[in-house]
Amino acid sequence: MTKYWLMKSEPGCYSIDNLKDDNETNWEGVRNFQARNFMRDEMKVGDFGLFYHSNAKPSGVYGMFQIVKTKVPDFTALDPTSQYYDPKASQENPIWFMVDVEFREKFQIPVSIEILKNSKGLENLATLQKGSRLSITPVSKNEFEVIINLGLKK
Repeated sequence: MTKYWLMKSEPGCYSIDNLKDDNETNWEGVRNFQARNFMRDEMKVGDFGLFYHSNAKPSGVYGMFQIVKTKVPDFTALDPTSQYYDPKASQENPIWFMVDVEFREKFQIPVSIEILKNSKGLENLATLQKGSRLSITPVSKNEFEVIINLGLKK
C-alpha cells in the first residue's frame, strides 16, 4: 500500500530545483529518531513525498518526488568531516538511515504555508499542528491529493 510523506529541506541546503537537476538523491542528515524511524521502518519503494521548503519565502510545498530506495545506512554519520557526523554510529551499528528519492514534479506555484492553513481537507495535516517541528511527517492520501491539486493549478 502506497504511503505519502511530507519532507522538509531548507532551499539553501537542498531545494526542489536541486532535485530536478540531480533527478535522484539520498535524503541524508536526518538526526531525529522519530523521523529516522519513518525512513527506516515505514517508507517503502513507490511511496510519494511532498518536497517542503522550510525557512523560505514563502515556506511551503514546492513539488513531489518518489521513494526509490529504502533502509540505507546514512553514510554522513560515519564521516568525521560531515556536519551530520555521529561518533556513536558505526558500520556495524549505523544508527541513522536515509532513503533515496527521485524527482517527479515541480509545482507551477508553491503551496505556501498560508495556503495549506486555509485549504479544506488539510485541517489535520501534521505539519500544521501546533508544536510540530518534525522534518518528516506522514500525509494521508486525501491530504496528498489536495496539495497536489493546489500545486498543479495553472
